[in-house]
Amino acid sequence: MNAIAIIPARYASTRLPGKPLLDRTGMPLIQHVVQAVGSASSIQKIVVATDDARIAQAVEAFGGNCVMTRADHPSGTDRIAESVEILSLEAGDIVVNVQGDEPEMPGACVDQLVELLDGGSCPMATLATPLSGDEADDPNKVKVVTRADGRALYFSRARIPFDRDSNRQVRYLLHLGIYAYRVAFLKQYASLPPTPAEQAEKLEQLRALESGFDIAVGVTDYHGRGIDTPDDYEAFVSRCGG
Repeated sequence: MNAIAIIPARYASTRLPGKPLLDRTGMPLIQHVVQAVGSASSIQKIVVATDDARIAQAVEAFGGNCVMTRADHPSGTDRIAESVEILSLEAGDIVVNVQGDEPEMPGACVDQLVELLDGGSCPMATLATPLSGDEADDPNKVKVVTRADGRALYFSRARIPFDRDSNRQVRYLLHLGIYAYRVAFLKQYASLPPTPAEQAEKLEQLRALESGFDIAVGVTDYHGRGIDTPDDYEAFVSRCGG
């Protein structure tokens, strides 16, 4: 079994165009992501998947691996699936999908995902972290409810579970946008048609649940520091000492 990390990276971004190439820290953002993933002990290879020559050139300039994909993919998962075909990965290999705007993703989180998938029967795994009740109403913070066995019951932008009696005993979990898949499942998943809840919530992981597949969920203390806005990037530069 090989574990490969694939990082989808697009140039276009409504709130932060050219995000992967921002370099006020002395290196492009995509290089920070590659280096962060490189601290994981379970990963044999890291590949950036992009449809933009500028990003490919930046990755090659710092010695990274890159594959060029089509520009018409509706989601990052579809870009990952094409990358798997380009790389000719084996059916039993594990692919970890790390977002290209997560420059502080701990290697331990990547290792946790690989262990979840390698040691269990689920074809797909993801991570979540505790979330305060005060933040649970934010639709930009995706929540997940798990079964007793740690597998996902549902993901939603709404507050779930709903604390009807306001007894404040509810545990909220924030979903982190990092996934691991077995290659054979990833190919099947990318071929599935969109599902009703997926389209309503705009959450592609619901396609797996609605189609009858289990998703293992690991809980971590890392709360995620993705770069979505100019302010996010300014804060990241500050943390880097810039």
